[in-house]
Amino acid sequence: MSHGVELGPVRGPRPPDNAAIAAATAMLDKVNRGLQLLSMIALVLTAFVLTYSVVSRYFFHAPTDWQDEASVFMLVGVTFFSTAYVQYHRGHIGIEAVAGLLPRRVNAVRLFVVDVVSALFCAFFTWKSWALFHEAWVDGQTTSSTFAPPLWIPYSMMAAGMTLLTLQIVLQTLARMTNKPESEHAA
Repeated sequence: MSHGVELGPVRGPRPPDNAAIAAATAMLDKVNRGLQLLSMIALVLTAFVLTYSVVSRYFFHAPTDWQDEASVFMLVGVTFFSTAYVQYHRGHIGIEAVAGLLPRRVNAVRLFVVDVVSALFCAFFTWKSWALFHEAWVDGQTTSSTFAPPLWIPYSMMAAGMTLLTLQIVLQTLARMTNKPESEHAA
C-alpha cells in the first residue's frame, strides 16, 4: 500500500516460469499499458467536457445535452479498460485480515481458490456483457436523451474490459500453478 507519490517506475510481478504463459502475459501487459494511456486521456477529456458544460450553462446560458452521455461513456471505458492493468499489479482492494493468520500453504490454497472463483465470476460477467453488447447492436438501442448515442458503445467497452480482466486472472492463475516455488528461484 502506498501513502505517497510513487517516484519510481511501476513494476509488475516477476514473469511466469512457463514460456507460453510468459509470452501471453507480456502481450496482455502491452495491451493493458496502451489502454491505461487511453484511459488517462479519456479521464482528462471527461474533466474538460464537464467543465465546458458548467461554463457553457452558467456563464453563457447555453446548456448542452450531450455531456452527460459522453462523460458516462468515457468513465465506463476508463473503469473497465483499467481493470486488467490493476489486476496485473494485484492492486484491487482485498481483505487481508486472515492472510497473516494462516500458514503459508493454506494461504496459497486460499489465494488459488479466490483466483479461480474470481475468474469464474468475471467469465460470467464477460459473457453477459457481450450479450448486452449484441442485443444493443442488433436492436439499435440508444439512450433516452435527445442526444441518443448508441448503447453498444459503453457495452462494448464493458465487454472488452471484462474479457481482458478474465484473461488476466486466468493467466495469473495458470502462472501460479506452473511456477516453481520461491525457494528454487532464490537458489
